[in-house]
Formats: sequence, structure tokens, C-alpha cells
Amino acid sequence: MTHVLRIEVLCVCNYEDMTPSSPPSEGPNQVPFQQQPYPGQNGQDWSTQTLPPQQPKKNQSNILGLIALIAAVIGFIFACVPGALIIGWILLPIAFILGLVSLFLKGKSRWMGITALILSIVGTVVGAVVFLTVVSNAFDESFGSGDTTVAGPSENTDSETEQNTDSEVAADEGSSEEGTRGNPYPIGSTIENDEWRVVVNSATPDATDAVLSENEFNEPPVDGAQYMLVNYSTTYLGDNPDGDMPVMVSVEYVTADGTTVNSFDNVVVAPDPIDTTSTLYTDGTATGNAAFEVPTDTAAQGVLAITPGMLGDKVFVAVK
Repeated sequence: MTHVLRIEVLCVCNYEDMTPSSPPSEGPNQVPFQQQPYPGQNGQDWSTQTLPPQQPKKNQSNILGLIALIAAVIGFIFACVPGALIIGWILLPIAFILGLVSLFLKGKSRWMGITALILSIVGTVVGAVVFLTVVSNAFDESFGSGDTTVAGPSENTDSETEQNTDSEVAADEGSSEEGTRGNPYPIGSTIENDEWRVVVNSATPDATDAVLSENEFNEPPVDGAQYMLVNYSTTYLGDNPDGDMPVMVSVEYVTADGTTVNSFDNVVVAPDPIDTTSTLYTDGTATGNAAFEVPTDTAAQGVLAITPGMLGDKVFVAVK
């Protein structure tokens, strides 16, 4: 009986020694022992084991996006300089393409590519505005006719006084700017800019008989209308060695209700017609008549709209 008890005591002692109830003693070169749960302990599933969380990887620098951003910045700057637009137009599309490609690189930073895309688009818009401004200024310098001036008829004044069409007449209450539809210049005024000089010599509101007798193929005006003859002279003042044609000068009739009538609206041959298709050289002058089909009731209430050259300022002249 005594032997049996000793065997049981020894078994219990050995079992307790095998249980890792306490960590081994730490020596100077030993790693501290930490008791880890094993599968099945504390109700844990034998088939799974929890791993410690992994730190997310940081996006690496995007060299392609950086190149796109630099190209977009330089292209944007040159797009704002009128003399260096071509450089901006080359760099901005390159920046757009590189920025777009950089967005599809895995694990790379994308903010530089997005910034490059925005800059390239905005720079293209700015470059287009600058280009249109430059072209517009160049067109005005090349084809502009300069400021239009008007001199009153010599028989109505002691001396001709030149005045700009933009000036206002200092005046009584209700007066408007001279040269407008409401306050047209008188017949005989000289309208002039750097390219052309135009003088309305006379206006005949009722010239139907004269027009119909000029050519047998001239058709009579429609009911309620009549033919008006306007005699004017146009002189070329430009210095183009190849000259220019008076067709660049526009003479129109504006009715009392604001409708514009052109001389080519009706196919009639006017007495002593002005030749607008022959080339004039410096100081060359063409004089003649233009026929307009105007309303009979308000023929004398309309005005003439004179434009000395394609880009000249429009000036209004009375017909009586």
C-alpha cells in the first residue's frame, strides 16, 4: 500500500513539472519568454490562427508624375507669353499624356499626375485665349482703317472742322451723339480714315422715272416703294502699291423703322452708276450713283449708313 501511494505522488509531481506554468529563467543572452495560446486553448478554433496585423505599404514616389508636373508648369508659363506660345503648346499635351499614364502605375503616388492634368487643361485654355488676343490685335493692325473722322460741308461753315466720330455734341437737352441715326451728319460731309474718303454729294428720294428710263430691263419698284438715287464719291488714301477697290466702301439706306436696304437688293442699272470693281490707287477717286428701293411714305425720313472700308466705323448721313 505504501508503494502504491509513492508511485501516485511521483506521477503527480512529474505531471506538474511538465506543465509550463512559469517561464524559464532569463539569462543574459536569452529572449524573454512569452506564453502564447495554442490552438484549442480558451475555446479557440483548431483550424484558424490569428496573425498580428501588417502595416500598410506607403505609395512610392511617382517619377513619371513628377516629369508630367514639371512639363505642365513650364508649359503653363509659356502659354501665357505671346512670343513663346509654341513652346507651351508642345509641353502641355506632353504633360497631359504623361500625367494620365502616371495615374495607372500601381503603388505610385497619384497627386502629381492629377495636378499635371489640371494644369495642362487650364494652360491650354489660357493659351487659346492669348492666341486669339494676339491674332485679333495683329488683324486690327494689318487691316484696320484707323479712326474715322468727319468734316462738315464747306458751304455751311466758314472752315472745315474735323471731329472724331466718338465725340459727343455738347448740347441742348434731348440732343444725341452726332453721326448716329437720331442725329446724322448733313449731306456733303466728308467721312475719312486712313484708307478711304467718302463724300455723299446728293440724294434724290424720288428717282423712279430716271431709273426706269436708264435701261429697258429695269423693273419698276414694288407697290408702296420707289427708287432713290444716292450720288457719292470715294477716294483711296491707302499706300498699297497694288491699290484697292471701292467695293470695300459700304453705302446703305436705313429706313425709318430700322430696316437696312442695299443697292444690290434690286437688279437695276442706275444712271451714271459708280464703279466699285475697278482698282483705285493712292488719291484715286470714283464717283457715281447707287439706286435703292425705299418705302414711298418714309423715303425722306431714312438715313444713309456709310462705312469707309471693311473695318471702318459706321457713320450716318441724312438724305435731306
